[in-house]
Amino acid sequence: MDRISDIMGRFGGVYLLPLALAALAFLLIGAPSSWATLTVAGLAMGMMVFLMASGLSLIFGLMDVLNFGHSAFVSFGAFVAASVLAALSGWLGADNVLLNIVALTLAIIAAMSFGLAAGWFFETVIIRPVYHDHLRQILITMGALIVSEQIILAVWGGTPITVLRPQFLEGAWIIGDVSIEIYRIFAFGLGLAAFIGLYLVLNRTRLGLLVRAGVENREMVEALGFRIDRLFIGVFMVGSALAAVGGAMWAGYETLITPALGGEMMIVVFIVVIIGGLGSIEGTLLGALLVGLTANYVGFLAPKLALASNMILMTAILLWRPNGLRPAVK
Repeated sequence: MDRISDIMGRFGGVYLLPLALAALAFLLIGAPSSWATLTVAGLAMGMMVFLMASGLSLIFGLMDVLNFGHSAFVSFGAFVAASVLAALSGWLGADNVLLNIVALTLAIIAAMSFGLAAGWFFETVIIRPVYHDHLRQILITMGALIVSEQIILAVWGGTPITVLRPQFLEGAWIIGDVSIEIYRIFAFGLGLAAFIGLYLVLNRTRLGLLVRAGVENREMVEALGFRIDRLFIGVFMVGSALAAVGGAMWAGYETLITPALGGEMMIVVFIVVIIGGLGSIEGTLLGALLVGLTANYVGFLAPKLALASNMILMTAILLWRPNGLRPAVK
């Protein structure tokens, strides 16, 4: 393991892992067109999972909150966006690209707004009384997830809901023998934009400095006159909004959603956060890309192992780096 770490360190460290995985898959798959299609699908899936997991990484890693109800925001984001898209179905099916974009933007804004409001409520009412008590955090947030699923059942029913896509995101680009879905390209771009924004805010702004300083020494920052509790509420709200946007994008990716969506994604989201390292946006991105690529490659090469691929990946990485790929330095 140490030898592998030395080699990786010389040529770019853990950032080369997605490339190494893609190269290995290319050798195993053999057909370049199939490999390219699977790689694009894996990258798009990884970016959508990143949107869901990045908020949890911040909340879990920086605020030390075990929020098992995080995936509830994913579910609500998916269903809120699906409802808005259904209400604007006429705009989605129009040949006018501008109307398509407006409908999609309104759906994403609706999901994000709901995530912000729900995150504020969740932190203020549910999380704040149980700060620094991990056992109670697990119990109360798991309960909140169950209640959230029942609310979705009551509002939207238990029948699977079909999610409409904008006309301009339908279809695929054909490049030689390679077919690349347009929606996946869009999902990758949105996830990349979110990563760049989060990275710049946390590492290049005064706000990010205050958040990291508040985690390190809350009393000192408060003594300087800053309201750390408000900063932490903001972090929680942003994390919840990102999860809701991720849910909205995942809904369009799957095109069919059920109230169990949040529970199904919870395991994947936690695996990504653990693989990447708590509190690290770069680590979360790496973990999400590895999970997305692995799921697609294994699903093609060994379908019977597809469900276990994430667990196998997590076990292998934690045996190599017990703290994750890029844990935040506190």
